[in-house]
Amino acid sequence: MKILDKYLLKTFLTTFTTVFVILFFIFILQTVWLFIAELAGKDLDLVMIIKFLAFSMPRIVPLVLPLSILLASIMTFGNLAENYEFAAMKSSGISLQRAMRSLTVFIVLLSIVAFFFANNVIPFAEYKFINFRKNIAQLKPALAIAEGQFNDVGFYNIKVNKKSGPEGNTLTGITIHKKSQTGDGSKTVIKAKNGELLSSEKSSILQLVLNDGYYYEDIVPKKYEDRNKMPFAKSSFKKQIINIDLSELNKVDVDQEAVANTNTMLNVNELNYTLDSLNKNIKTDIIAFSENSNSKIVFPLNNKLTATKKNKPISNDILSVFSKAEQVDILKMASSNIANSIYSIDASNSEFFNKRKNINNHLLALYDKFVIVFACFLMFFIGAPLGAIIRKGGLGLPIVFAILIFITFHFINTFGKRLAQENGMTPFMGAWLSSFILTPLAVLLTYRATNDIGLINIDVILAPFQKLIKKIFPTQN
Repeated sequence: MKILDKYLLKTFLTTFTTVFVILFFIFILQTVWLFIAELAGKDLDLVMIIKFLAFSMPRIVPLVLPLSILLASIMTFGNLAENYEFAAMKSSGISLQRAMRSLTVFIVLLSIVAFFFANNVIPFAEYKFINFRKNIAQLKPALAIAEGQFNDVGFYNIKVNKKSGPEGNTLTGITIHKKSQTGDGSKTVIKAKNGELLSSEKSSILQLVLNDGYYYEDIVPKKYEDRNKMPFAKSSFKKQIINIDLSELNKVDVDQEAVANTNTMLNVNELNYTLDSLNKNIKTDIIAFSENSNSKIVFPLNNKLTATKKNKPISNDILSVFSKAEQVDILKMASSNIANSIYSIDASNSEFFNKRKNINNHLLALYDKFVIVFACFLMFFIGAPLGAIIRKGGLGLPIVFAILIFITFHFINTFGKRLAQENGMTPFMGAWLSSFILTPLAVLLTYRATNDIGLINIDVILAPFQKLIKKIFPTQN
């Protein structure tokens, strides 16, 4: 490796490492902010907070890595151009492509590492992260309930005045509102002086043992006029046990599909296997629905039609062979069949749409593992020539260009994925849309930087106006 390659590689690596660490720290803070409701006020110890952040860190890399490459490329080549080091290299016969050679090799290696990271580390971390959040109450049951506020725990809203004990399992001053099954508020209130939380990591059931309390329940009369009397039932107890299903806990997520589906927790081979199964299942369901729908369109009065055919030919008006009463029954039956068919089609359509959306999510997860590889190349071949053209290093203008380009890339990427999920376009186009749109920009910037053309050629823009002015105001000799 020549001295020039070592110098460029050292300069780029120093800038890239600094930018990556800063951006990674910023995105970690954003993750903490997003999940602050799960971390604050729940007596989490330092080890559990570190695990929580460690499991969430790998998902940040696909965002931070391309942006770091883009910003580091602009800053590195901007500094070289600003300090006239490029001018010295060009005077020695070294072109921009030659200067980028060693860094291109580094980007190739970095892209390979990024692919294996996205294919192996991120799915494992996503699996651990989701399961850690779902089982956090099982690992430490007192975390499910915070002091001095109502906590939504399954079918209950629970409030305690104080928690004590080594694990915070002993509760004092307990108030429980049981949610109504009909969704019209809480009609049952339980109050107890004290209680205890019991759980096991092997079970998804959290037991709440209540001592010395009262049970209040509003009774809804069958007659509407009796509701003004507002009757309720009251009973006392010395000990009562409430079983809470923890499998319903911690389902609130900023990305619910990531919890409901397994697409983010699978590598390429597992995604291909899952997609094959999902496609076979949806085809089988469609065929079964079609056959079932055809079998329903049968009238039970075929016997009379067959008997009538033997006596006389049937006209186009099939109903004419039946009596008035039978005609009414047939029309009612036909109307009922049509209504049932429409309802069945709507329900099946919604079911097929969700299954197709699930398939699209798995396809997007598959393509994302390759998009990050191309994104590393794309951001480098946008940032390096752009830095050479604007001839500005540091943290001023390069940051402005980097943010604008990355926001454009990220917005188009998000828009394409959302559209692909709803079958607005194919998942392949949705995942690669941002890359397809920004690739011409990378080619254009590389061409202009190689040929020493500025970012914007003012003469090309002003030339038509100058010609128009000369025609309107011709110069007099």
